[in-house]
Amino acid sequence: MSEEKEISRRRRQRKRLFGYRWIVKNLPFFLFLAVLAIVYIANGHYADNTVRNINKVNRDLKELQYEYKFLKSEVMFRSKQSEMAKAVEPLGLKELRVPPAVLVDSTAVNEK
Repeated sequence: MSEEKEISRRRRQRKRLFGYRWIVKNLPFFLFLAVLAIVYIANGHYADNTVRNINKVNRDLKELQYEYKFLKSEVMFRSKQSEMAKAVEPLGLKELRVPPAVLVDSTAVNEK
């Protein structure tokens, strides 16, 4: 008989533990947990979007780096002396074959 009383007492305790009053009493805590779950999910979405944006910016940066390197090599190639001579040939300009003459001011030499 004492076992039956013990079992019924435990059932009553469980009923009291998970009864309506207990739920109402702990409602603020449940709401806090719900808000915490929503914030956790929102933070996950924000992190995913941030990673996507970082990857997009990295792709754009690599593309711009490739374009910069291509244009830099193109400028260096076109600024070589032989390429410059080819570019100005239609204008009638020609490359010097002899070194330039040095002009000396005769009055400046005599003053020393």
